[in-house]
Amino acid sequence: MSSTAPRTEPLYDVNELPPLKKAVPLGIQHVLAMFVGNVAPPVIVAGAIGAATGEAAFLVQVALLMAGVSTLLQALGVGPVGARLPVVQGTSFAFIAVAIPLAQNFGLSAVFGGALVAGVVQILLGTSLRWLRWLFPPLVSGVVVLVIGVSLLPAGINYAAGGVGADDFGAPVHLALAGFVMLITVVINQFTRGFSSAAAVLIGLILGYLVALPLGLVDFEPIAEASWVSLPMPLELGMTFPLTAVIGMSIVAIASSMETIGDLSAITRGGAGRDITHRELSGGVMGDGVGTAIASLFGAMPNTSFSQNVGLVALTGVISRYVVALGAGVLVLAGLLPKLGAAVATMPPAVLGGSAIIMFAMVASAGINMLASTMLTRRNQLIIALSIGLGLGLQAVPDAVAVFHEQVRLLLESGVVPAAVLAVVLNLVLPKSHPEEAGRIVAPATKTRTEPPAPEPGS
Repeated sequence: MSSTAPRTEPLYDVNELPPLKKAVPLGIQHVLAMFVGNVAPPVIVAGAIGAATGEAAFLVQVALLMAGVSTLLQALGVGPVGARLPVVQGTSFAFIAVAIPLAQNFGLSAVFGGALVAGVVQILLGTSLRWLRWLFPPLVSGVVVLVIGVSLLPAGINYAAGGVGADDFGAPVHLALAGFVMLITVVINQFTRGFSSAAAVLIGLILGYLVALPLGLVDFEPIAEASWVSLPMPLELGMTFPLTAVIGMSIVAIASSMETIGDLSAITRGGAGRDITHRELSGGVMGDGVGTAIASLFGAMPNTSFSQNVGLVALTGVISRYVVALGAGVLVLAGLLPKLGAAVATMPPAVLGGSAIIMFAMVASAGINMLASTMLTRRNQLIIALSIGLGLGLQAVPDAVAVFHEQVRLLLESGVVPAAVLAVVLNLVLPKSHPEEAGRIVAPATKTRTEPPAPEPGS
């Protein structure tokens, strides 16, 4: 379905490289936006299995390195693989619930073996999307993107309150710091022009960091403990293939691909005001799979597109894939130079939370934009209402599906998967028109309009 929404003109288009003095800071901005979310999953898994300090540090290091490699693959592309869009890849939270029991029962090697198979599943799915694209019109993709954005907001609030597990979680100092970052970001983005407007998130993070220093919220100990240079080697932590790992990781891979489809659609819609192409969609899902497979070989958990960076694209209007590729280079350096990664990791959670809330909300806004491009008939409104209601409802009350098998429960609790599946099914089975809906379409102005539009104020 073609969009009737007005086209958004990007500040820098997909294949446009801004001057390096602008492109490098814009790329670093992407790294700062995803950094904590990228290193959190391996830290959580390492803590759950009681991994030694050195092993946990290794998991963080390869997470950074593989995020950079996967992002380069998505942004620049290799043959049919890669969306060639400003897609930032990082370690997926979606796999944590499966990875922890697998690591506890079979060891980390089972996690990486299952991840390798999961990557292959995503590659096969990506090659088939040309024939499956009709299942994901803007109505369905908009639901998925909106649910992704809303689902991420609690994570942003947790960061803003000081980070889950903090002794002073919710302390006024954290909330005030997050609010300061939000205020600075909004003011700079809306009341300045050019580079400063595009780099509003980065400026907000830097100023928030400077304010956090005298408040004693920055811990420099990780920098002192990190080594200078380290090169990970393949299969350092081994790889095994128990059937439970293969099935569990593959199921989550399909769910993760649905999120990637939503993220890719949100990038083109929020950044350039257009629908995504078959080539971009297929290459993006294949890029997810290849990145995940490569990461598993080096001891990293599966990679996926990061929604917070999708929000950053929508906020800044910078849709240049080369900007993201420069950010990917910083991630690769951080993976090879642990001290650099440790320095970025000293960013206080409250500072990141202030920017994360804005970016996550922008993802939800991109979903609303996609839904606005569809004709809001009674049928479509019913699909939107039921899909979002079920997805967010199950996510808010996970105990409602506690009786199901662990893998099924994981998919239901995700919010995104039930919303996407229900939207696809309802869009297929509900009749496309109804006599009562004739002439009652609620949509943007159409070509049949006979009245001249009202003049703009001041025209």
